[in-house]
Formats: sequence, structure tokens, C-alpha cells
Amino acid sequence: MQMAIDQAHRQNVSSLFLPVIESVNPCLILVVRRENIVGDAMEVLRKTKNIDYKKPLKVIFVGEDAVDAGGVRKEFFLLIMRELLDPKYGMFRYYEDSRLIWFSDKTFEDSDLFHLIGVICGLAIYNFTIVDLHFPLALYKKLLKKKPSLEDLKELVPDVGRSMQQLLDYPEDDVEETFCLNFTITVENFGATEVKELVLNGADTAVNKQNRQEFVDAYVDYIFNKSVASLFDAFHAGFHKVCGGKVLQLFQPNELQAMVIGNTNYDWKELEKNTEYKGEYWAEHPTIKMFWEVFHELPLEKKKQFLLFLTGSDRIPILGMKSLILVIQSTGGGEEYLPVSHTCFNLLDLPKYTDKETLRSKLIQAIDHNEGFSLI
Repeated sequence: MQMAIDQAHRQNVSSLFLPVIESVNPCLILVVRRENIVGDAMEVLRKTKNIDYKKPLKVIFVGEDAVDAGGVRKEFFLLIMRELLDPKYGMFRYYEDSRLIWFSDKTFEDSDLFHLIGVICGLAIYNFTIVDLHFPLALYKKLLKKKPSLEDLKELVPDVGRSMQQLLDYPEDDVEETFCLNFTITVENFGATEVKELVLNGADTAVNKQNRQEFVDAYVDYIFNKSVASLFDAFHAGFHKVCGGKVLQLFQPNELQAMVIGNTNYDWKELEKNTEYKGEYWAEHPTIKMFWEVFHELPLEKKKQFLLFLTGSDRIPILGMKSLILVIQSTGGGEEYLPVSHTCFNLLDLPKYTDKETLRSKLIQAIDHNEGFSLI
């Protein structure tokens, strides 16, 4: 990133003396409208040169005054991923039991959108931003050129994964008679069922004790590879356009996953311990003590919503709660004012409330309205 910035600065200096050299922005600028965030992002990223992906990302929402010091970027990733993963596009299949998603081989969307999602995931990692992606570990294995396994099928489709394990563990010799399987898979196709062969002449090849491991391997390969090959290839190309290179190979799949989506090892006492204070506040100030009493009494979902309100994500960085530093500062006005977050800096403006119920009411009101930017 620093090399890309330095190169842009060198080009800009040269342009002062040589008019044939154009000046360039040292940042990758995305100007998007909230109501057309996917279309606008695609339009800009389609025209973006490869070298520009290595620059720091700055996002501008049309009609909003916020300067992006990190917070606007966080909301951009939140909103665009929410939009792209919306069922209306039909790009991904949602698995109820695991609450995870995987590429849908029945989508009508072209590969450009999958390429865009890959770019967005790459940009998120590259710009130190956690995004809310409910993919299984298999996605990160494939990005690192590792093969998904039966364990990945168990994560994505638990009931099918368990059935496959039962097939492998069955101790008797009458596998063919007991399970009555052949080398096919039945898939839904817009309300109708369709039978796909996993190997050549799969419909005529019965699963028995000798070939059951081959059947399971072929089933896993179909779900994670064959059925979605072109879609994943587009995603892979977009991701590697930003994050490709030798450094990526240093990661294990679970580490790469944690870089993208953070983790949920919440330790709220650790969060309180690491919080810093500015202005009139210190750890023992009556309003601060009251704030933490109210916060620890909130249900888990409201606590996560507070993280989203203040940091732009309800998950925590790969290094855990100890690496998440919040700052609370006193603010003028009176008790009728709401707390205000500055997501770029994980900074909370907290009015000097004098009673617990007012603080609770104002805090919940604030975190329930956590989208958009305006000048205070």
C-alpha cells in the first residue's frame, strides 16, 4: 500500500514538470449512492487499474458530508455485502441448519457480480475492515488452493454430512442393500428435482463397501467444486486481484477467515478494561460507572449492536477484544442529547447523564439508528 502511495506521489511530482504525465489520486476513491451502491461500485471498480487496488480505499456517499477516515469505509462494506448477499439476486444458497451460504449454481446473475464480491472481500482485508460474510471454512480453503473435505460438508449441510459419515462408519458388508445409493446427487431446480451423475455412468454404479469413500469424495467435490466452478473462479479472480501474492500463502484457512470476518470471542469486561477516556471523563466518573452498569445489563444482541454502532462491525478483530480500543469523551449539551459515535476512531461522545434510565433510553435509541453520516 505504501509503495502504491509513493508511486502516485512520484507521478504527481513529475506531472508538475512534465505536462504529458497525468496527476493521480494516491487513494482508490469510490463515489456511491446508497440507493444504487452495487451498480455504482461495479462501475468504478470495472474501470479501476490493477495498481489502484493497492492504494488505500476512501468511500464517499453522494449527498453526505462525512470525510472517510475509516468509518464511511466500514459502512460501505456492511451495506454492499448486505445488498450482494440479498436473496433477490439468487447468487447464494442459504442453508437453514448451519445459517451459512454457498454459491448457487442456479443463479441468473453473470460472473461480474461474483468477481465484484471477490474484489470487495479482498479490499476489506487489504483495508483492515471486518465484513459480515457467512461462508463456511471451505471458501477460505479454496482461496488458498486447499481441497474441501467431509468436515466442510458437515459444517455447511450438517444432516447430509452426518449421513455421509454414517455411510463410511457402517460396519457390515451389506452397504449396497442397506443404503441403496448410486453415484448420483439429487438437486432442486426451481421447484423440480434433477438427478446429476457424480461420475461417468453414475446412475448405474451402486455404492458399496469398497467404493463408498469414492462416493463421499465425489459428493463433496460436486458441492464445493464442480457445481460452482465458473462462479468461484470469478470470485477467486476478484479476490486475488487485490490480495494475491506470496504473503497470502502464509495463512491457514481459519486465519484467513478470521481476517475477513473477525471473531465472536466476546469478553465485555476486557472491553471495559481497555477503554480510554477523554475530556472530563475518567474510569471512576459517575457517568462512566453508570454507562458500564447499563452496558453490562444489555442483552447480547444489544451489546453486539453497540459494537456495530461504534466500530462499524459487530465482530471483533482477529487478535481479540484486547486489540479493540474504545474511547469515550464527554460532550456538551444536556441530557436530551443522544450519544454520538465516530466509527473512524471507535470514539463515543457521551453526554453527562445523571440517571441510569435516561442513559439506558438514550443509548438504546442511538444504537437502534446506526446507519448514515452527518455533521454534528
